[in-house]
Amino acid sequence: MNAVVLIIIAATCVISYMGFNNIALFEKYKFNVNAISNRKEYIRLVSSAFLHADFMHLFFNMLSLYFFQGAILSFFGPVGFLVIYFGSMILGNLFSLLIYQKQPWYSAIGASGAVSGIIFAAIAMAPNEISVNFLPGWLFGTLYFGYSVYMMLNPKQWDNLGHSAHLGGAFFGLVYSIIMHPDIALHNMYFLGIMSLPLIYLSYQIFVKKKIR
Repeated sequence: MNAVVLIIIAATCVISYMGFNNIALFEKYKFNVNAISNRKEYIRLVSSAFLHADFMHLFFNMLSLYFFQGAILSFFGPVGFLVIYFGSMILGNLFSLLIYQKQPWYSAIGASGAVSGIIFAAIAMAPNEISVNFLPGWLFGTLYFGYSVYMMLNPKQWDNLGHSAHLGGAFFGLVYSIIMHPDIALHNMYFLGIMSLPLIYLSYQIFVKKKIR
């Protein structure tokens, strides 16, 4: 595993573990609309991605990152990996800020936006070469986004995960991959189209049906 990826995974695990045991730390650095919009605590756009709800949430995000990081490093290199990871993270959280701007109490945590960008960019480059638990990468990505969209449109009282960040993060990863390798990305557009279906449905619910705002 590349050192850059190892550092991100290690830092996320350590900080998440600290958040599990320190409520004050968790509350100070999680994504919160009021804290970011009114108190200008922009650090939360990044820090929230290093916090997770529990070990299962942390494990799933880091496992997904591990499976898809190889393609990103092969096609974009370590610098490209960082651009996609943090660009997707920030854009995903900014999208959440836009969607929930009228709900100042809204909070979320998790690396979902960043991982979404990594997944989309990786599938754009190598949709069939990646395998996750015997599933082709594009199918895993479709299920990943399908679950996130379902949870976002059917919120649970106990759910504090940043599902809305998936859309912004995935968009950043897709656009970056097309800019850097347009021929490869367009060649794999069929798989990207399938994986985009849950996100297209989410966009319809947000911008047409106005279900979330």
